[in-house]
Amino acid sequence: MADTQDETPESTTSKLLRPFKAFLRELGLATLYHSPIDTKILILQRFVRLFAYGGSTLILASYLSDLGNEDTKIGLFMTLTLIGDVFISFLLTLIADQLGRRWILVLGAALMSASGLVFGLSGNYWVLLAGAILGVISPAGNEIGPFRAIEESTIAHLTSKEHRSDIYAWYSLIGTAGTALGFIGCGWIITVLRDKKNYGTIQAYRIIFFIYAVVGIVKLCLALMLSSACELDPKPKPADTTETAPLLGNGQAQSKDDDPKKRRWRLLPEISKESQLVLVQLCILFAFDNLASGLAPLSWVTYFFKRKFGLSEGTLGTIFSITGVISALSIFVASAISKRIGNVKTMVFTHLPSAICLALIPIPSTLAGALVFLIGRSCTQVMDVAPRSAFLAAIVLPHERTAVMGTINVVKTCAQSLGPVITGILGTRNHFWVAFVTAGALKATYDLGLLAVFAEKEAKRNKAERGERMDEGRQGTTGGH
Repeated sequence: MADTQDETPESTTSKLLRPFKAFLRELGLATLYHSPIDTKILILQRFVRLFAYGGSTLILASYLSDLGNEDTKIGLFMTLTLIGDVFISFLLTLIADQLGRRWILVLGAALMSASGLVFGLSGNYWVLLAGAILGVISPAGNEIGPFRAIEESTIAHLTSKEHRSDIYAWYSLIGTAGTALGFIGCGWIITVLRDKKNYGTIQAYRIIFFIYAVVGIVKLCLALMLSSACELDPKPKPADTTETAPLLGNGQAQSKDDDPKKRRWRLLPEISKESQLVLVQLCILFAFDNLASGLAPLSWVTYFFKRKFGLSEGTLGTIFSITGVISALSIFVASAISKRIGNVKTMVFTHLPSAICLALIPIPSTLAGALVFLIGRSCTQVMDVAPRSAFLAAIVLPHERTAVMGTINVVKTCAQSLGPVITGILGTRNHFWVAFVTAGALKATYDLGLLAVFAEKEAKRNKAERGERMDEGRQGTTGGH
């Protein structure tokens, strides 16, 4: 009896903690807690980087406008910045695995600091453009430069397949939180400097860019803290079929080189035929999505609200910080959904409502009406990010990930770079609304195309993987007996 009484409280406690533990697993907190220190550093790097991006994006268009540049020139500035980023990112991501991922991240952080100093010290249009192209300045408030492709590839390298959706969800959530904090921090710093310290508007803007440079140095220090575990094994070990065959492949690995001697002297990675097919399909779809993003980047959206409704930087910062927090919280839901219906369907069913809300933002004539659609968009805007990262990590061979993700990011940036100059021309003619409506339509096209091309194939692949795991489980049980 005594033994039974001693065991009962422990059993009751275990039952009470079971829902709590399940809740932690659902949120991915347990996975994050047990992840390697390198993974945590990479996530912290993204928070720091997007904090800086959020602050600079809030004021970029206004800064250029206050320097005397018309909307057309501002749009051209954003377009040329993105085009310059294409070449730098493409080169750095292709050679990252050979030269070292950590050192590429260090170099990118140094360029980020340099661009912040240029924007803080100069007001010349062409000097700023050179600083934005050679450095890292984000016109859209989201990823630019080589960082994301390398970080996502490294996280996939450090994380098992079944845990990637949780890690990518936290990677996205913490980054989005950084952007939100950057918005509100930038907005109220400018308000205090201008209203309390009697700084001029341009002077206050330049203080933000000096802070941007300091944040770049912090990111550089974090990159130096990464260990050698982040680097790709030069001689990859054989893995199971889920890690060696692309999603659309025939299940056979293509990791061997036909000519090892040639491979030894090759700097660029080789991409298998199956991955090439996937790459082409994704590039076409992402081109639609990112052309839309270029038509309505966050810099233009904040500028649109400021000009149409006469809002101050402090108010703008608060509004976009709140929408950023909403976006961050929505990522939790996306992670839970993706575990049940798959990554592709989660990407489409969460992103499509965002596209519709984007198209409707310029329609209302009142601030309250526009905010309804802005907030509606933020509720689902980034819910596709974590499933997309997990999806991309699963569809190509492990040693191809950095190159494939880098190539996709280059295509995305190329498509996105066409948008800002078009919006600048439309803005000069007071037709901002055309850019928003067109962007929403293009994003909806991307969503439906993604569903048509990949949803059924991913479902078949997931079913096959579940069958393999069940077979392995039955074999393990038989062996135990």
